[in-house]
Amino acid sequence: MAQISLTLPDGNARSYEAGVTAGEVAADISTSLGKKAISATVSGEHFDLQWPITHDADIAIHTLKDEAPALELIRHDLAHVMARAVQELWPDVKVTIGPVIENGWYYDFDRAEPFTPEDLGAIEKKMKDIINLRDPVRTEVWDRSVAIKHYEDRDEPYKVELVESIPGDEPLRMYWHGAWQDLCRGPHLQHTGQIPGDSFKLMSVAGAYWRGDSDRPMLQRIYGVGFQNRDQLKAHLTFLEEAAKRDHRKLGREMDLFHFEEVAPGSVIWHPNGWRVFQNLIAYMRRRQEAAGYEEVNTPDIMDRALWETSGHWFNYMENMFLAKTHDDRDYALKPMNCPGHMMVYNHSLRSYRDLPMKIAEFGKVHRYEPSGALHGLLRVRSFTQDDAHIYCTPEQLTDECLKVNALILSIYKDFGFEDVHVKLSTRPENRIGSDESWDLSEGALKTALDRAGMSYTIFEGEGAFYGPKLEYVLRDAIGRDWQCGTLQVDYNLPERFGSTYVTQSGEKQAPVMLHRALFGSLERFTGILIENWEGKLPFWLAPRQVVVASIVSDADAYVQEVVEALRAKGVHAEADLRNEKINYKVREHSVGKVPVILAVGMREIEERTLSMRRLGSKQSRVLGFEDVVAELSTEATPPDLA
Repeated sequence: MAQISLTLPDGNARSYEAGVTAGEVAADISTSLGKKAISATVSGEHFDLQWPITHDADIAIHTLKDEAPALELIRHDLAHVMARAVQELWPDVKVTIGPVIENGWYYDFDRAEPFTPEDLGAIEKKMKDIINLRDPVRTEVWDRSVAIKHYEDRDEPYKVELVESIPGDEPLRMYWHGAWQDLCRGPHLQHTGQIPGDSFKLMSVAGAYWRGDSDRPMLQRIYGVGFQNRDQLKAHLTFLEEAAKRDHRKLGREMDLFHFEEVAPGSVIWHPNGWRVFQNLIAYMRRRQEAAGYEEVNTPDIMDRALWETSGHWFNYMENMFLAKTHDDRDYALKPMNCPGHMMVYNHSLRSYRDLPMKIAEFGKVHRYEPSGALHGLLRVRSFTQDDAHIYCTPEQLTDECLKVNALILSIYKDFGFEDVHVKLSTRPENRIGSDESWDLSEGALKTALDRAGMSYTIFEGEGAFYGPKLEYVLRDAIGRDWQCGTLQVDYNLPERFGSTYVTQSGEKQAPVMLHRALFGSLERFTGILIENWEGKLPFWLAPRQVVVASIVSDADAYVQEVVEALRAKGVHAEADLRNEKINYKVREHSVGKVPVILAVGMREIEERTLSMRRLGSKQSRVLGFEDVVAELSTEATPPDLA
């Protein structure tokens, strides 16, 4: 039999007969490794220990201590063990698919009765019983006709459909966990006992249409999480508890910020408190943009199809657009982006190289169709406001303008408490407009700017917009979650499509380069991120209700009003609470509403011209003089760009 050469991570090569398995290689290296091995990486591909290796390759053997491969296999095996447990408990249940996802897995089932929380507990117990059996995991390769007959004989119609829908005619891999069998590409662990039995938990049940089609049967999807050990599971569950406390939808109710209605799915209904935060964000960004040389414009919300055909959106982005047809049979679209409107602003006048760079900004309301199942509070909406801007410049100015945007965006995030920022560079997608030459120039400009700024970044091949590559700025919040917010995109294509030009120094006409830039991104989404990052305890200058001045006795009402007026005169949002309620009740209520400062006023404070100040989260109060309080709070109310 032919010999193959397998090179180990230390550079040493070993010779084996073609068809040797990774498990046999592990045992040959050492007896202990053969027992501990779970899988292998063979020339960059994750291999099951049972799969034959037929060519020369690099090989690395993995054990449960190797995080990435171990977690993939643990979660994949847990999906199979869960499906086996379900069918052992309820033999009439039909199984479909069960992929690995972030932190765990899910599996979709067709069952007449809904799964209950008690059912999840029974499934977990059965899974642990299966793990303790240490049943072997084995694999075979079957012809498709054999697989179809196997599933038809066992009345598994979903598996039959899956087999029939797989393209090509290659044989299929089957896996057994004990006596339970599933169609699967693998790889898997070698026996169920390799799954850590105390490091997983079933989390929830949700509905899911078969193959995502609302015309197909509604299935029940069970989600689970799985880790390498119990401590990792405990840390994850603690993280979920912390995230639940910070859920902006919950805090939005407590702080009376916003709500949603079924008649306008994905569109925010702002309450006075929430709108105040929103307007504070706009005011802050407006000042930063004006200082950076941007001029603000406003463009129509709905425009004719012809404009979107010119921009390319009609053909490349239509599934995300809201369309309308008028009585005179004209096609319109609600704008999903501000770019075409800004092209009309640029094209309205003849431009010279002396006019460039030209920077125009808009707090434009845009509308994008998101599937109803994807909507999620402020974080995923259909109607939102972008702090959108476009920079028109010469090719020679391009890198410097990218550097300026990069510096501005990092400075802004720092003002909001985000200093851990990562950059993603998304390059040309398969579905794109423009020449390869223009894409080379665009991608090169972004890379040069990042390198000159000393920024580290990750390249995501093929994930750019259809008209240009982009930088995506990813913020890490207080509990370690990542949020993609700002973007910077280079575009040679849109100015050419709109016939935009400027007169060069030599008197010729040339198309400008266009930079698309958003800093917050969606203001709605950024508001949600801020609420969760700060757990509702927004920085004083941004808080919707900054100070409540509460009377302890009714005789203090006049003094309360005096304090409120003095604070308002200094730009502090202060309100009076003169209700005939006990002060402890008032403090508790306003603390739930995340009011940063509560000033209590009684007879003693009137006599001494003082105020009793309690900060949100503190159990202690401080007694300060009237003027000292006004000075302290007026300083804190100053936005960071004006401080």
